[in-house]
Parts: sequence; C-alpha cells; structure tokens
Amino acid sequence: MGSAKNSSSAARKARIEELRRAERARERRNRVLTVAASVVVVGGLVVGGVVLVKSQSDKSSKSDSAASSDAKGGSSGDSGHFTTGKDGVKTWDGKLSRTHVTTKVSYPMHPPVGGNHNPVWLNCNGDVYTKPVQDENAVHALEHGAVWVTYTGKAAKADVDALAAKVKKTPYSLMSPYENQAAPLILSAWGHQVAVKSASDPEVDKFFATYVQGDQTPEPGASCTGGMMK
Repeated sequence: MGSAKNSSSAARKARIEELRRAERARERRNRVLTVAASVVVVGGLVVGGVVLVKSQSDKSSKSDSAASSDAKGGSSGDSGHFTTGKDGVKTWDGKLSRTHVTTKVSYPMHPPVGGNHNPVWLNCNGDVYTKPVQDENAVHALEHGAVWVTYTGKAAKADVDALAAKVKKTPYSLMSPYENQAAPLILSAWGHQVAVKSASDPEVDKFFATYVQGDQTPEPGASCTGGMMK
C-alpha cells in the first residue's frame, strides 16, 4: 500500500517537473517571439498612416462588435450548484462556462471555481499575491489546472505563512487574500473547493495532490507564466 502511494507521488512530482521544464522552454520561445514582434512593429509604423485611414472607416462596425462582446461579460454563464462530499470538498454540479470576456463577471460562488473569464490568466507558477487579484484572471489560471489558496483577515498569520511557503514551491498554484468568502482559509480548483481549518489540515495536502494539474483540468499543461502578475 505504502509503496503504491510513494509510486503515485513520485509520478506526480515527475509530471510537475516535466511541466516546469516545458514552462522554461516556452518562456525561451516567447522571448524570441517578442524580439521578432518588435521588428514587425517598427515596420508597421512605416505604413501606419495608410492603416489609420482605413481603420477610421471601420471604427463604427468594430465598436458595435466590441459592445456586443462586452454585453455578454456580466454573466459567468454558470448554472448548477455545489454538492459537498464526505471529505468536505464541494464539487460544482452543473455547467461551468469557458468563454473569454473582457468585462467584470458576476460569479455564483466566492471565490469562483469556473465560468466565463478574462483572456489573460493570472500567473500561477507558485505565485503568492499579497493584495486581492481579479477573479476573472484567477479563474483562467484554474482552467490551466492551478490550485488557488485564498484567505481572509481572520486567518492566523502562521497558517497564511505556512500556506504561502507551500504555494511557492508548487508549480500550478497561487495564493491571494480574498475577504468575500465564507471561511478564513479556502482552496479552489476548477469545479472544486474546500474550506480548511489550518495549514496543517490533512485536506490541504490531499487537495493539492488531487487537483494540481488534476483530472478536472480543462486545459492540462497550459502555461502558468506569461500572464498577469497582479
């Protein structure tokens, strides 16, 4: 039994390390693409005057299109409800939408565990934020398979510090303060959420082991860097 658990843990660690290497390779490619894009921008400035004339003629139709997209942004697109398991983990029973929107979204749960979200994800490569973050960017991080640790002002400093240390050494995780939640300490993943009593609560390790790049991930292996940093 113990051998099987150790084997499973080793496999998960190997998978996360492989993803970390992929992240580093992706970052190198992005730097090359950034340099190339800069060259393209300089060239584009030469013909910018001509493009500007055409863009003015198209301005009205583009504005109408943007307004239509933004009009859809207010709703999360979610439907359903939470069901709570014997271990205290709440699972969303219903639909979690995945449309990209550029406006604020009204989610039916706090913190949100899915739904329409911003096109740019929040960096989740062991990132610890000391100020509140945008729900819409954090939900995109959950879509990539991250676990999001949130806490209120009622959480003990020792627990916050211990959870921050855990997040910092765990790729595909992030942490931020979040006052509008029902418990001092909450862990969230796409479609799943649990309140824990402390950083030493056994459910913390279990939740991380199950949901960091877990089976619930809509976009496994998607980047947790190169997005928003606050």
